[in-house]
This record gives sequence, C-alpha cells and structure tokens, in this order.
Amino acid sequence: MVLPLAVFVATSSLVLLIGLVISGRRSPVAQRLDGLSSRWDSMDENDDDEIYVQVPSFRLFKMLMPSNQKGRQQLAERLVQAGLYRRNAYTVYITTKAVLTLAPFAAGVFAGMTGIMPLTTGLIAGAAASLLAIRLMSYWLDGRLKQRQTALRRALPDALDVIIICLEGSLSLQAAFARVASDLRSVHPMLADEMAIVQREIQMGRSTGEALRNFAQRFDLEELRSMASVVLQAERFGSSIARALRTHADGLRERRMFFAEEMAQKASVKILFPTLVCIFPTLFIVILGPASFDLLQALAGLNSNR
Repeated sequence: MVLPLAVFVATSSLVLLIGLVISGRRSPVAQRLDGLSSRWDSMDENDDDEIYVQVPSFRLFKMLMPSNQKGRQQLAERLVQAGLYRRNAYTVYITTKAVLTLAPFAAGVFAGMTGIMPLTTGLIAGAAASLLAIRLMSYWLDGRLKQRQTALRRALPDALDVIIICLEGSLSLQAAFARVASDLRSVHPMLADEMAIVQREIQMGRSTGEALRNFAQRFDLEELRSMASVVLQAERFGSSIARALRTHADGLRERRMFFAEEMAQKASVKILFPTLVCIFPTLFIVILGPASFDLLQALAGLNSNR
C-alpha cells in the first residue's frame, strides 16, 4: 500500500507542477506590468493571506511553508527578488518543493520494495536525497538573486549617465526612464525591463522616489536604496535631481573601483589553495621522482651486499 500511494502522490504533484508552469507562459515582466496594483507592490497582511490561500491545502504543503506570517512574507519577497514575478510563483515554488520532497523518498521506497537495495537503506537514501534537493532549491533561489544583483550593479552607472544626460537636456525624470528602457535594452535588457516597471508605477500615480524604492525592494540592493533616497530628498527639498544623481553616480564608480581592488586582493589568497593542491604535488613528483628511484636502487644494492 505504501508504494502505490507514494507513486500516486508524486505523480499528482508532478502533473500539478507541469500544469502550473504551462499555464503561465507569459513573460514575467509582462505579468508584472499588468499586475502592478496587485499584492507584490504592497506586501501587507491581506496580500500575504491571498498568497497563502493559493497554495493547495495539503498537510505536506503546509509543512513546507513558513509557519508564521512574517516567514511567508519574507519568502514571497525572496521570490520577487529572484525575478519570479508571476502571480503563481509562490504556489509553483511550494509545489516544486513538495515534488522534490516526495519523488526521492518514493524512489527510495520503490528501490526497497523491489529488492534493488534494502528497505532501510532505501528509506534513508530517499530522505537524504529529499533534504539535499530542498537545500539545493534554496541555494538556487539565492543564486538567482545574486546573479540579478551583479547584473544590475554593473548596469546602474550606465543608466545613471543616460538619466543625467536626459535631465540636463530638459527632459523629465519619467522621460529619462523611458529613454533608458529603450536605449539600453540591447545592452542591459533586465535593467530596461525594470525601468519600464518603474515608469508604469509612476504613470499609476506613485511618486518617482516611491517607484525607485519599490525597485530597490525588488533587488535588495544598497545602491538602489541610496538612489531612491537621493531622489526622495531631491523631490522633498526641491533641489536639482541631475546634480544629486551625478554625485551619486560618482560615488557608485568609486565604490565599484574599491570593490574591484578588494577582489584583486582576495585573488592572491584564493589562488593559494589550488596551487597547494594541484601544482605543488606535481612539482614534488617531477623533482623527487627520479631521486626516489635512485634511492630505492641504492637501498636494494645495500641489501644485496649484506
């Protein structure tokens, strides 16, 4: 009874996952632009409850979800920061987590029931594989976030240059964002898509500083937070936004130069361990190999003389 039940649950979860993925074929950015007034922009209690309702009400799904409301909200924010903007991203993530929990365990049970390996070994191996798959999924989510942050950190100085040129040419900040979204699309497509989202939020009635603050929340990037603060202060006190952004761009370039110098200093330390593990043993073999053969022959000659 255990094996058919496990196979049924794993198959049903896999079919549900495939259906959810197929149902959301539209671009995540396009869905983000269509649903800017939805729960992802406010992240309050009602929105979190709505996200929670979308998840199937199975005990396994509830076990894989964070137990409290704060944890569920943090997970939803992590999904947005990783670029998963679809409305059903939370459901797909939890469903995939359930499939990765059940499938290895079911495979272990199947291997134990069919005699491929002992049942106890199969259960232990399946449980270990399930835990490893869940951890790898979390690492994958963090990897997507870091990849997006790195790409945006490299593209932000170019975007600021275009924005400053547009502002000094008597364009508004919203028109500057539109120019960035169109001119830098071939070089930095992700930044262009995010600027289109910022522009749409401004069209919906948000201030420029609030739209940039939401932009910073979607990436959890300190450079974007400081940029949003600069624009908010310029709007509040009526100062020149172009001058403030130019100062901010110079600071970003200095920070990027310091970061490059830091990585260069770390490289000498990081290369030490591959050198010790890969190069030094080879050198020892090449240098000491012939001498060891001569030493063995000399020892053999001494033993024969005795």
